[in-house]
Amino acid sequence: MREFAFSVPAPEKWGEGLVFVAAAQPIDMAVRLESVHEGILVTAEADTVYEGVCGRCLTELTRPLRIEFQELFGYSGDEASDFEVQDDHVDLETPVRDSIVLALPFQPVCQPDCPGLDPDTGEKLAPGTQPAEQEIDPRWAALTAYTPDHDGAENRVAPDTEKS
Repeated sequence: MREFAFSVPAPEKWGEGLVFVAAAQPIDMAVRLESVHEGILVTAEADTVYEGVCGRCLTELTRPLRIEFQELFGYSGDEASDFEVQDDHVDLETPVRDSIVLALPFQPVCQPDCPGLDPDTGEKLAPGTQPAEQEIDPRWAALTAYTPDHDGAENRVAPDTEKS
């Protein structure tokens, strides 16, 4: 068994959408390599920082990210495995990249109760405020009379609507 601690820059931008790990962003690695019968078992932790924007208010974000993974790198010629030992070396880029990209939040927020943007003005709403009540399009006004009945009876409809 061998343990290593090192830092490497991200070779390219990892992640798409609202958040990503920038190219050349340092990734601090703690890796443990264990020799097993089938190959080399790699247990690793990686710490880095992702950046992007809040999905509600578009405020810029920079947050720490920690991932952990364990992969078996099989000896070439053995049973089919996802990763192989190449010339007594293991290439960690693919499992590190995959783990980081999968750990990035899909809908990041600057704070759990972020109110977002005002739909009319586009300005960021103050915490605890709600956007102004929007005027209902007259074409959809008939739907305001619809209320689902939760006691098992038929749905209630407005009296001036046609029954099918």
